[in-house]
Amino acid sequence: MNMRVVGIQLVLLLVLGSAESAFRAHRRYTPDWPSVDSRPLPDWFDKAKFGVFVHWGVFSVPAFGSEWFWWHWQGQRVPQYMRFMSDNYPPGFSYADFGPLFTAHFFDPEKWADLFQASGAKYVVLTAKHHEGFTNWPSPVSWNWNSKDVGPHRDLVGELGTAIRKRNIRYGLYHSLFEWFHPLYLFDKKNGFKTQHFVTAKTMPELYDLVNRYKPDLIWSDGDWESPDTYWNSTDFLSWLYNDSPVKDEVVVNDRWGVNCSCRHGGYYNCEDKFKPSSLPDHKWEMCSTTDKRSWGYRRNMVISDIADEAEIISELVQTVSLGGNYLLNIGPTKDGLIVPIFQERLLAVGKWLSINGDAIYASKPWRVQSEKNTSVWYTSKGSAVYAIFLHWPENGVLNLKSPNSTSTTQITMLGIQKDLTWSTNPHEGLFIYLPQLPPSALPVEFAWTVKMTGVE
Repeated sequence: MNMRVVGIQLVLLLVLGSAESAFRAHRRYTPDWPSVDSRPLPDWFDKAKFGVFVHWGVFSVPAFGSEWFWWHWQGQRVPQYMRFMSDNYPPGFSYADFGPLFTAHFFDPEKWADLFQASGAKYVVLTAKHHEGFTNWPSPVSWNWNSKDVGPHRDLVGELGTAIRKRNIRYGLYHSLFEWFHPLYLFDKKNGFKTQHFVTAKTMPELYDLVNRYKPDLIWSDGDWESPDTYWNSTDFLSWLYNDSPVKDEVVVNDRWGVNCSCRHGGYYNCEDKFKPSSLPDHKWEMCSTTDKRSWGYRRNMVISDIADEAEIISELVQTVSLGGNYLLNIGPTKDGLIVPIFQERLLAVGKWLSINGDAIYASKPWRVQSEKNTSVWYTSKGSAVYAIFLHWPENGVLNLKSPNSTSTTQITMLGIQKDLTWSTNPHEGLFIYLPQLPPSALPVEFAWTVKMTGVE
């Protein structure tokens, strides 16, 4: 009798589970924020933790100031940009004249993808179109201002996507909703965004084309801050993306879909560039940061003090993941399609660190405590394991952790070191962990070491 009851219960559970899965699979999202925001975030994104951002476009030709070069030169007429142009280019030289100089001559998507794989990145986001309007693919609505018609005469988005996906890395596309100087956008802006000529002729056709043509795993939207989401028809696009697009089950989006959307609507939250919350947010988020602290695009005049060092980058990664975020690290290639050695070096340093400490990062979850009060120790967790990543090696070789409580089954190891570490209970609170007495050259990494604890509370 009992076995029969158990069997019936199992059948009911299977039926209910199948019904729930079917409901999720066939649920239709309506074009409004309450519905679109209710869509669960595909779990691959939270597991990925680390990605590489690539800012590349015609702005890589002047390679001066930042990727906002055109706006600073022609929109704001900043004196140093005006002087740069008069010193280096003939009178009458226009921004469009930079287009043929964006050659991507040395662009080798396989080499880029090898580098990104070696960095430990689980997703890569490429600028398909920045605010300048130049598209890195043959957009049918960007005639003579795309990478197939002008400059490289190649489909940069498609070529990189093919190489990235061979290595089982997720592929995302950055897309700017607006364009600084597009006549239709300026016309709509003059009308107080009561007309939508630019949206219907340019923005939306491009977004649908990108999705149908390249099937991105992620859409990194930007350029939203001047106009409301109703102007952009954002919820119409997102409901189609989630209901009927070829990537409806796997695609992830951010939160930049119109004025006041940031940190409120969309998929995961960026909130702002280089966003750093002070406590654990209740919504999935991503910190985007850049290797060159002064620009997202490549700058010819960058100096070493402008470049984030390895310890800064890894510290940001650790803190971001401890607080439940993903870390998206940007590099800017040259107009020729080269990733300069200093950027390669930084990415490879992250990859080397993750090859030892990745168990504490990938697919981890925030622990009940995110950091010690001195903020030099950050925690993550995975299943029954708790990881403490400490940014400074204690002078006496004893790591004092106040938050974990030991049990009769406590075991402690250091990632990259084979044998267990000895430890004792702190009479006041927490644990004393006795770190291996090794010369610095024998330690698994040069900074940000990880202890793995099981059987702690």
